[in-house]
Amino acid sequence: MTALNPTHDPARRSWIESANQPDTDFPIQNLPFGAFERDGEPRAGVAIGEHVVDLRALRDSGLVEAGSDAAIACEAAADGTLNRLMAMEPRYASALRAALSDLLKSDAPQRARVDEQVRALLPRVDEVALRLACEVGDYTDFLTSLHHTERHGRYKGLADPLPPAFKSLPIAYHGRASSLRVSGGEVRRPHGQYRDANGQIVFGPAPALDFELECAAWIGRGNALTQPIPIDAAHEHIFGYSLLNDWSAKSIQWFEQVLGPFLGKSFHSSLSPWIVTAEALAPFRKAPVPRAKDDPPLMAHLNGAFDQQHGGLHLELSAHLSTAQLREAGSAPVRITQTHLDNLYWTFAQMVAHHTSNGCNLRTGDLLGSGTISGAADEARACITELTNAGKDPLRLPNGETRTALEDGDEIVLGARATKPGAVSIGFGECRGRIAPAFAFAEQRVETPA
Repeated sequence: MTALNPTHDPARRSWIESANQPDTDFPIQNLPFGAFERDGEPRAGVAIGEHVVDLRALRDSGLVEAGSDAAIACEAAADGTLNRLMAMEPRYASALRAALSDLLKSDAPQRARVDEQVRALLPRVDEVALRLACEVGDYTDFLTSLHHTERHGRYKGLADPLPPAFKSLPIAYHGRASSLRVSGGEVRRPHGQYRDANGQIVFGPAPALDFELECAAWIGRGNALTQPIPIDAAHEHIFGYSLLNDWSAKSIQWFEQVLGPFLGKSFHSSLSPWIVTAEALAPFRKAPVPRAKDDPPLMAHLNGAFDQQHGGLHLELSAHLSTAQLREAGSAPVRITQTHLDNLYWTFAQMVAHHTSNGCNLRTGDLLGSGTISGAADEARACITELTNAGKDPLRLPNGETRTALEDGDEIVLGARATKPGAVSIGFGECRGRIAPAFAFAEQRVETPA
């Protein structure tokens, strides 16, 4: 997972000029996988600059050597989803990335042949409808930022703001996979029960709507029931990563939460369309932040030599807010959060190892959310609740608007870039969503027998 190969070469350039721009998320060193619709049919693809490689068209082109690992990988993705490819041994996706990198590099010997087929192989991303990258069976969301957890504990008035288990294991809840949606479009304000300003329990549109900036890991190969995944093998089960906005109706969540989050979370969660592979992120591997000296020692099943050396990532993340007034004035979205993956207390490998430590089986396409990636600094607070100290200090925007929660018409745009000296920076693409007003709740009438 840390070995570099020619696909990581910082000197490599593409004959697709948009892939060579310094601000692109998708240079030739990235090549993330995703899914889209073309002519009404589902397709799987790989992003490069402003284009996407249609993997079914690539399979039919004869540009990939028949019978090779790359061709087998291309065939696995020909049905329009990534599940079959993700379930295969990592060498197949790696071979496909290598073949694409060779086809798309500026001095590719087959460039003339690719040019002839460019319209079939390389539609522009803005000409296709992006979909969720794969079918998601299960979704687990973790709570792994110490700062996020501690702040919320204080807001709730807890004597000990950190749960007793927080520093011993990665805490999580089972989320709702059915309401995961690809980036873009509307996020409908949900209805629910909550306490109003007078302490009365009411039902209606949630007033305290929030975003949560997260990173998510996609499971490639799963494990058999009863068979835990060892900590240092966990990285081999992670196919790649996306951005996740775990939209939260805090007013509903804080009233209902006894067994864990439920309706305050399950109404909508947004994912960026592209899976940045673990291989593409190899140049950005780093040791995780050391634990404090007085923290409890790691249990053996969470303490791996490889993970302690390479379990972190040089990954910066951000959230921008656009309001209706800002858009009407032609103003750009305002950055409200700038954070780093170092602000997670647990690594993704530790999340996988703990999740399976009781014999739970993970399956291809399962999604693991990191939890809100908040840091100690004010600008690293990764949700509105923290940015406003639970509503006590309204967030002030440059145009004079203030926010203590998201309002209808507000749009959140999440972004992330992996950066390290000597490597070409790669990005994740946008994870975007705009708040839409709640639907009128249909009155339920029960007719009594005559």
